[in-house]
Amino acid sequence: MNEQLARACLFSIVEGGHTFWCAEISTHGALAVYNKLLNGGYDPIKYEKLITNLRETNGDKILTEIDKHYARLITPDDEDWPDQLNDLAAPPIGLILKGNINALHQSSLAIVGTRNPTSYGARITGEFAAGFADREWAIVSGGAYGIDSYAHKGALIAEGVTVAVVASGIDINYPAGNTRLFAEICESGAMVTEFMPGHRALPNRFLTRNRLIAALSKATLVVEAAFRSGSLRTARDAAEIFRPVMAIPGPINSPTSEGCHRLIGERAAEIVTSVADAVEFVGAN
Repeated sequence: MNEQLARACLFSIVEGGHTFWCAEISTHGALAVYNKLLNGGYDPIKYEKLITNLRETNGDKILTEIDKHYARLITPDDEDWPDQLNDLAAPPIGLILKGNINALHQSSLAIVGTRNPTSYGARITGEFAAGFADREWAIVSGGAYGIDSYAHKGALIAEGVTVAVVASGIDINYPAGNTRLFAEICESGAMVTEFMPGHRALPNRFLTRNRLIAALSKATLVVEAAFRSGSLRTARDAAEIFRPVMAIPGPINSPTSEGCHRLIGERAAEIVTSVADAVEFVGAN
């Protein structure tokens, strides 16, 4: 057993973003945690299921399973690991990546928002994505319908690079309607996930992956978001690791802009009204 295989085993059995285990492995290393789990170093009753699963897990088989989907497991031990993820309180144990690893090393802007945008939100998203792609920034988003999709498409139309951080296994095109979009993203950019192949998207997994969107990016832009939404969680995640947050204002009576107005009102986000505003704020030139 070595560090890479121990990490593959733990990656496959620990739920992505688990605060305790991510911190333990980040602090002590995967091999140390692996051996401690198997040798009674952690409460054998509390962690009985995890220990049983670990005994039945084979690191080589995990890597082979990932490879079958034309993807790879990247870890903090790899030279091409995106170091910005280490700013998180719960850094990922690893990430499954499909596409171009270099996409994770470009300066990047996260663009997030509602799954049900107005035509205004859709247009603004495309403009900002293209504007930053023209400046050779990558666009990071979550691969969902709505603002996410318009962000990815805006970057692709501008012949730029985009990264989709998804909340399911790399083999599950979720949502299914974005299957073609995911293929286009992987041609020059990348898809990444914290979940093993075959794992379905669950509500908690969307919230977990939002911290990855925030951490991979130099700044986050919220275009349209309801008063309570996952996009606001991404903005909070970005602020926690001292990444700039920006928000687009909308009509004062628009429910889809309530979240943006909340961020602006709480001074949690900088108001931006043009690509030039955003470029100046984050120093994209």
